[in-house]
Amino acid sequence: MPVITNIEDLRVLAQKRVPRMFYDYADSGSWTESTYRANSEDFARMKFRQRVAVNMENRTLKTTMVGQEVHMPVAIAPTGLTGMQHADGEILAARAAEKFGIPFTLSTMSICSIEDIAAHTSKPFWFQLYVMKDRPFIERLIERAKAAKCSALVLTLDLQILGQRHKDLKNGLSAPPKLTIPNILNMMGKPRWCMGMLGTRRRSFGNIVGHASDVSDMSSLSAWTSQQFDLALSWKDVEWIKKCWGGKLIIKGIMDAEDARLAVASGADAIIVSNHGGRQLDGALSSIAALPSIVEAVGDQIEVHMDGGIRSGQDVIKALALGAKGTYIGRSFLYGLGAMGEEGVSKCLEIIERELDLTMAFCGLTDVKKVDRKILIPGTY
Repeated sequence: MPVITNIEDLRVLAQKRVPRMFYDYADSGSWTESTYRANSEDFARMKFRQRVAVNMENRTLKTTMVGQEVHMPVAIAPTGLTGMQHADGEILAARAAEKFGIPFTLSTMSICSIEDIAAHTSKPFWFQLYVMKDRPFIERLIERAKAAKCSALVLTLDLQILGQRHKDLKNGLSAPPKLTIPNILNMMGKPRWCMGMLGTRRRSFGNIVGHASDVSDMSSLSAWTSQQFDLALSWKDVEWIKKCWGGKLIIKGIMDAEDARLAVASGADAIIVSNHGGRQLDGALSSIAALPSIVEAVGDQIEVHMDGGIRSGQDVIKALALGAKGTYIGRSFLYGLGAMGEEGVSKCLEIIERELDLTMAFCGLTDVKKVDRKILIPGTY
């Protein structure tokens, strides 16, 4: 086993162990992937002010996200097909997050179901919702999330239509995998993954198959999903979902100051500045570039979080410096999961925690809640 010291080490190992179609699903963007790359590149351009001869004792990363205490200002982002990166992937990631003391967010398009996560964790997790035309199905999903004692609902608004993802099209992405000759040959080189999948019953979309009308198996799922994403989605629907849910509501996919103000008006408790990991509108701003104007637009009216491009604890603290109150990791934890299962997710979180803690200390601070723009060099952000 190689020595793992950073997220890139986990990515390299995941690429070796996860079948190409699922690795590419996680590690790709839409069209030219310019926004996908910008998410990370724009973080890299930001530079820190290093301080010396300051007391670095008694540092703390503890804070809150939508009123929930967290060990550090990082949550696990909702990612589809997580259970295809590693068998029972959502369960493993949720357990790692719970042990670490940060929120885990389950995607609507997960392999493991809401009930699976509730059965394997003891603390509340978050659930991410896509809005489908089948409103009774959405109502049932919300009720299932309530029954599982989910403590926040993350409503994703930037997937009414699907961005053109070339790698997924070329790989013939599906769950379970299409057994084409190229895919079979590729999977034969991933014995750990294959053995894990043979040992689990969870290989379809657990929140949908058997729950949505007329979706009893994988063959009927494809037709259902292609018709169900709601092109007519509006802020009135957001208000309806807020009323149905009744709890903490986080809106994901905000990239514009005006949309941020509309989110405030809708009654949401937090927004996530996010371009869906560069997987939707190629050519959009990076999330970190969009963050400052959105924070300025809404002030303290709503809690602002962000995701996109976070590959280190240094990226986390840069987002906090520009006004985010919390961050989310998607690909970073997926690399850990694909590389080493639950142990890999825990390793990912440990790496980010240590990088965040050390960077905060070098910048002369001991409390993550005190991080602001003063830790950055003007002109680099």
